[in-house]
Amino acid sequence: MDIHEEALTKHELLLQYIEGLKIGSKISVRKLAKELHVSEGTAYRAVKEAENIGYVMTKDRIGTIRVDKASRRHMSEQLTYEEVVKIVGGHVLGGSKGLVKPLHKYVIGAMELEDMIGYIDAGSLLIVGNRESAHRLALKQGAGILITGGFDASREVKLIADALDLPIISSKHDTFTVATLINRAIYDRLIKKKIMLIEDIVSLDAKVNALKAQSTIRDFQLMRDTTGQSRFPVIDEWNHVIGMITSKDISGLSPDSTIDKHYTRSPITVSMSTSLASAAHMMAWEGIEVLPIVDRNRKLISTASRKQVLQALRDAQKLPQLGETFDDLIWSHFEEDRDDSNRLFFRGVITPQMSSHIGTLSKGVFSTIVTQAAYRAIRDLPRGDHVVENMTVYFLRPVPIEKEIVVRVEMIEVSRRFCKLDVKVSQDDQIVCKAMVTAQAFDGA
Repeated sequence: MDIHEEALTKHELLLQYIEGLKIGSKISVRKLAKELHVSEGTAYRAVKEAENIGYVMTKDRIGTIRVDKASRRHMSEQLTYEEVVKIVGGHVLGGSKGLVKPLHKYVIGAMELEDMIGYIDAGSLLIVGNRESAHRLALKQGAGILITGGFDASREVKLIADALDLPIISSKHDTFTVATLINRAIYDRLIKKKIMLIEDIVSLDAKVNALKAQSTIRDFQLMRDTTGQSRFPVIDEWNHVIGMITSKDISGLSPDSTIDKHYTRSPITVSMSTSLASAAHMMAWEGIEVLPIVDRNRKLISTASRKQVLQALRDAQKLPQLGETFDDLIWSHFEEDRDDSNRLFFRGVITPQMSSHIGTLSKGVFSTIVTQAAYRAIRDLPRGDHVVENMTVYFLRPVPIEKEIVVRVEMIEVSRRFCKLDVKVSQDDQIVCKAMVTAQAFDGA
């Protein structure tokens, strides 16, 4: 049964219509309502939903237009002028037609004009104060301008920017703050690109196999034999997911019996924006082999198997690290070593940034260090795909900043589904923290 052939609501028809419009098309709520014979209120809600999804964008003095929704698979690491405006809380002084252009380089104009020429080229952004000569030079070189300190640009410079479609942006922040904001935004984009979501592993073009409550055991058996799968979503007449049915649920039943009284109701579902780590945790915690994937209206659009999720997570771990999260920044201060008995341990110095308001190691950072050490020790196991399920921490002594600590991890118990670890943190040969960590294997059925 192909669920994509089911009927759609007016709201979904509107979204489908908007998605099918040519990129760059202008969208009017009144025209939309008239063409699809719906109320203006219904059309307005669909347009707002399309804006949230990324199908359309509302621009000043232009209106609502159809835009290309960027795929995460092809997400660029480069920011556009328009994104920079939002990041620095700025406003556009000129060249607004070029806001969609991407940027590949950022230049701080803290030098003489003749020295700037070697750094500024097309596609770059000059970050500078109220230096009109620098503004003119940047535009001549094909670069946009970000004026810091809240200063304005001259009328002549604005006219040149409009003619060349090169944006001039003004921000109230100083140069250091602006550079920091842009740098953080670039790192955030790199981090988000590395975090894999359900949408990265499924294809919406593939046929989705599902059964209805009125389907018979024979229908299940035929679908199982055809697909080689043993678990299927159960949907209603509107394609809403209402349950899951497995081979175990129908064991011993007559082929002519319906499945309406035998499927598991209210199953756990995920959306396309659910992270693979969250999906893997659900599967491990609940013992789930297949997760139905639903849209905003809880309609079935695809499924994800445990094998798919785990393989994608393993592949992601092989990719180079992009960007730095707080966990990365904290753990980067530690190095691993082995003692004479070849037992793994970690050592690192507590920096001022890791301190609490009273000047000792923050308990939150303490917990991160313990968790990262446990994960590193778990990776040495034959089945290293685990998620921390429980952690009990005992803070025995405060740790002052700029002191070295040593973290030792001892594996207490390892089974097919769980492992338990004892983590000891010491400073000057005195134990300052102890923790008991329990982790569950992703693929431990």
